Amino acid sequence: MDAFYAPQATHNPLRWVLPVARGLCVGPPGRQFLFGGVGLAASVTAMERSTGRPLIWATAQYLSYANPDAMLDIDVATPVAGNSVTQARVVGHVGEREIVTVNAALGQRDELHSRQFAVMPSVPRPDACDPIEHAHRDPDGLHGRFEHRAIPRHPGEDEGRSRQWIRCRSGCAMSSGLLAVIADYVPAGIRTALAQPAGANSLDNTLRIIRIRPTEWVLCDTQIFAVAAGFVHGRMHLFSEDGELLATASQSGILRVFDG
Repeated sequence: MDAFYAPQATHNPLRWVLPVARGLCVGPPGRQFLFGGVGLAASVTAMERSTGRPLIWATAQYLSYANPDAMLDIDVATPVAGNSVTQARVVGHVGEREIVTVNAALGQRDELHSRQFAVMPSVPRPDACDPIEHAHRDPDGLHGRFEHRAIPRHPGEDEGRSRQWIRCRSGCAMSSGLLAVIADYVPAGIRTALAQPAGANSLDNTLRIIRIRPTEWVLCDTQIFAVAAGFVHGRMHLFSEDGELLATASQSGILRVFDG
């Protein structure tokens, strides 16, 4: 069975479609929209399937919103296909309205001097951490697909840094697409950074895949770098339960501060 974010094939091998179901959306009642990470996940899955190569990196620019019951068309282009790397591009649109543009590189080479320099922080296991409740508690929405566990901060930790465990409740296999969805939770770190209810509308998301390894929980180590001129900038390192670095992500967003 395909993952929830996987697009459907069409007669054209470079065109894919994603029905925007409620379970792929976030936001308050009456104002729900496709979660940006799902748009990126569908796009990278389409590119991987069109090219037959795994994702190396992808960067998404979020241009507009796709609402529930819309049909997102995903058009793949491959301007350059080399011996080991394909440079690809996706335009995701609803009708004539462009929703997301994704540029990416896909491919694989033999291992050379493989080493990991980023170190997973020492944190409690997920079962020792408290669940996180989202502001918009829609059990049928995107947030309901994931379980989040907050990792307490310790005195002396870097300002703007927060960590949480995330897992897919349906037990999705680890993939570039699943990491793309999880990586779009970078704005969740804003609440901790500002010590008040806050978040962001993502303008972009850049995902860099290090390796794909099976893991139930993903440790999301988030650093908000700065808030300035009404925008917020941050990054995330995504680790498996045994400390393998799976991916890194970075984002900028429009700062939102909520009542309550």
